[in-house]
Amino acid sequence: MTDRTTDIWEKLARCEKPVVLYGTGDGAEKILERLEARGIKAAGIFASDGFVRPGRTFRGLGVVSYAEAAERFGDMCVLVCFGSDRPEVIGNIKRIAAGQELYMPDVPVCGGGTFDSAYYDAHRAELEQVRALLSDEESRRCLDEVIDYKLSGEIEHLFACESGAEGLWQLLEPGPDEVYYDLGAYTGDTVNEFLREAGGCRGICAFEPDARNFRKLRGSLAGLGRSVLLNAAAGAEEGEAEFVRNSGRGSARRSGKTVRVPVVTVDGVAGCGGGARACAGGSLQAAAPWPPTIIKMDVEGAEADAISGAAITIARRRPKMMIAAYHRNEDLFAIPLQILSICPDYRLFLRHSPCLPAWELNYIFLPS
Repeated sequence: MTDRTTDIWEKLARCEKPVVLYGTGDGAEKILERLEARGIKAAGIFASDGFVRPGRTFRGLGVVSYAEAAERFGDMCVLVCFGSDRPEVIGNIKRIAAGQELYMPDVPVCGGGTFDSAYYDAHRAELEQVRALLSDEESRRCLDEVIDYKLSGEIEHLFACESGAEGLWQLLEPGPDEVYYDLGAYTGDTVNEFLREAGGCRGICAFEPDARNFRKLRGSLAGLGRSVLLNAAAGAEEGEAEFVRNSGRGSARRSGKTVRVPVVTVDGVAGCGGGARACAGGSLQAAAPWPPTIIKMDVEGAEADAISGAAITIARRRPKMMIAAYHRNEDLFAIPLQILSICPDYRLFLRHSPCLPAWELNYIFLPS
């Protein structure tokens, strides 16, 4: 576990170079808010060439190309404000880092707060508890590097702990007799990835709250037998929730926003929760006929609720699980501690697939 005493925000407060943002959008908004809270002024902002338009501004700053920013500011401190797993995008970030001081500040996808030195100190005991529970050295090294990245903003820590998606499937060892529950199925890409790795399945149950994504999911899995597709979110209890309408990967749960969607529980769908019913394609239908042997969960910050709604299934069936651990600051320690409070004898692993920032970070739970 790191002994770092300073973090990126303290470093930026002392930085004498112009602080220039790379990227616009939600990430830039969050980073600007944190800079302003610390009295740090952003000198400018640039975007990838395809996103530069004459006269475009963002939060009062003119959006220029990297070449224009380099000509204007020269030696600068670049803050990357977006995420990507695309090799060409990561390669471009590496090229900029070769010529400039570059950081990628960690800001949570959901929820508030900042994973800074104060946050680390407040939760160090929980992080050390999780580290002691990890089942292999690769997982411990991954946790250490991710924490160092979150504190420093230095992307080299993420490159140092990449394992690739194949590492996840090697741990899960899926086979054709599995029943796969995909919570946050998007358009079916992860279901199809599972089917390729497993060589078939005994059953699929996919949850996707966004209506447009769900239509694509249904088309992607058309003709697949023994499947239940739910146009619903997975939560702690049945009902409805308000979501931001979003055709990208994942719909974010918010208060007072845009569209209401049904919420179901894994326990109900799997028949472990007292006969609950689920919404599929706009109509109510009975629970899935088979409980899960593998659960994948990537539900845009609602993981804690989804785990609560799966607690009976986890305790009784002990499925293998892959759970995203990057949406909220507390996910890094709260998710494993929540699962292990339900079923203490899981073996625990942590893997980071190539992506900037520390997204595509998953805990793997394997029954002993």
